[in-house]
Amino acid sequence: MEYITPLWPAYPELFLLVMAGLILILDLFISDDHRVFTYVLTQFTLLGCAVLTFLTSNAEPIYTFNGMFVDDLMADVLKLLTCVVVIAVLAYSRAYVSARGMFRGEFFTLTLFATLGMMVMISANHLLTLYMGLELLSLCLYAMVALQRDSLQSTEAAMKYFVLGALASGMLLYGMSMIYGATGSLEITEIAQRAADGDYLSAVMVFGLVFVVAGLGFKLGAVPFHMWVPDIYQGAPTAVTLLIGSAPKFAAFAIVMRLLAQALGDDILVDQWRQMLLIMAVLSMAIGNLTAIMQTNLKRMLAYSAISHMGFMLLGILSGTTEGYGSSMFYVVVYVLMSLGAFGVILLLSREGFEAENLDDYKGLNQRNPWYAFLMLLVMFSMAGVPPMVGFYAKLLVLQSVVEIGLWWLAVIAVIFSLVGAFYYLRIVKLMYFDEPQTQVVLKPTFEVRALLSVNGLAMLILGIAPQPLMVFCIEAVRASI
Repeated sequence: MEYITPLWPAYPELFLLVMAGLILILDLFISDDHRVFTYVLTQFTLLGCAVLTFLTSNAEPIYTFNGMFVDDLMADVLKLLTCVVVIAVLAYSRAYVSARGMFRGEFFTLTLFATLGMMVMISANHLLTLYMGLELLSLCLYAMVALQRDSLQSTEAAMKYFVLGALASGMLLYGMSMIYGATGSLEITEIAQRAADGDYLSAVMVFGLVFVVAGLGFKLGAVPFHMWVPDIYQGAPTAVTLLIGSAPKFAAFAIVMRLLAQALGDDILVDQWRQMLLIMAVLSMAIGNLTAIMQTNLKRMLAYSAISHMGFMLLGILSGTTEGYGSSMFYVVVYVLMSLGAFGVILLLSREGFEAENLDDYKGLNQRNPWYAFLMLLVMFSMAGVPPMVGFYAKLLVLQSVVEIGLWWLAVIAVIFSLVGAFYYLRIVKLMYFDEPQTQVVLKPTFEVRALLSVNGLAMLILGIAPQPLMVFCIEAVRASI
C-alpha cells in the first residue's frame, strides 16, 4: 500500500489542537466577567473544525502519517457529527455550568481536548494512534467528572471512573499486544491482511481477541463491563454526563469498527468475536431494561437505558455484514440525538441549587410548559421505539440485520426486552401529562437553548417520517470505508 505524506487529511485535528492550546493560554488573561469570550472562541473552534472536516472529506480512504491515520467517508461523517454534537452540548450546558461555578477555561479546554481524542480515535489506522486518542479522551473525561471539587458525589464518581477506566485500558492494550504478537503488525490494514493470510487461529490471537472485546465492552458500557455507567452518569455534573453520554459514542463505535470489522473482519475471526458480542448484547438488553424499571433517579435510569441501547447497537455489529455495520452506525447516530434531547431537558429544568434528576421533578411539566413536555415526549417515544419516531426505525434496521444471518431468535429476544423498556419511558410521559406539578417555577431558557432543543426534538419526528436518506448514507459510508 502506498502512503501519502501531506498533512491535509489531518487539518481538522491540527486546527483543533492549535486552537485548544491557544484558548488555554488566552483564558489565563480573561477575567470571570468576560469568560463568555472563552465560550464563543470554543464554539468557533468546533465550528471551524466541522467546516475543515467537510472541506477535506474524501470518498476514497486517504492514508497519511506513514499509514497511522486514515481519512475515509465513515471517519468524515462521524467527526462532523462529533463537532456538531459537542457544539450542542456546550450550548445546553452554558446556564448550568454558570450557576455552579464551572464556567471556566478548564471546562472548555478539557472539552476541546476530549473532542480531539475522539477525532483521533475515529481516524486511527494504527493501534498506537487508536490508544493515544482513547487515553486523551479518557483522561479529559476523568478530570471533567471531578470538576466540582467540593462535591463528594462527583469526586467519588471520578475516582471510580479512573480506576475502572485504567483497568479497561490495560485489558485493551494487553489484547492489542497479543494481536501484534500474532500478526507482527500494529497497522490495522496490515493486521487485516496478515490475519486473513496467516495462522490467525493461534492461541495468542484468540486470547488477544478476548481482551480486546472486553476492553471495547467497557468503553461501550455493555454488560458485564457496565458497572461504571450508572455511578458516573449520576455522580458527574449533568453537563459532563451529557458529554459522556453523547459524542464519545461515535468514537466508541469507530474503535469497534476499526478493530473488529476492519482489522479482525475475516470470516472465521468474525465467528470468534460474534459469540462474545452476542452474549454481551443479550445481557445488556436484559440487565439494562430490567434494572432501569427500578430507578427513581432519571440520570441513573438513562444510564441503564444507555446500556440497553448499546446492546441493540451490538446486534448490527455481530451480524458481520456491511448492512449490519451500517445499521449500527445509524443506531448510534439516532441514540446520540435522543440522549442529547433527554439530557438537554434535564439541564433546562435544573437551576442554581437544584438538580432536576428525580422522576418526581417532571410531574406536571405539561402544565408548566407544554412545548418542553412535548419535546421530552418525543425523546421518550423515540427511545421506546414507538413509530413514527426515528428510534423505531433504528431498532428495526438492526433487527433486520440479525434476521438476515439466521438469528431470528435473537431478534425475538430483543423485541421482548424493547417492550419491557417501553414501561419506564412511558412512565415519564405519564408523570408529565397526568400528575400535578410539585413546583410552579417558570422556565426561562435562552433563545439559543430553545432553538436547539426544538430542532433536537423535532429532528426525531422528521427523521422518523423520512429515515431512508440517513439509513442509506450510513450504509454507504461504511461500505466505502471498511
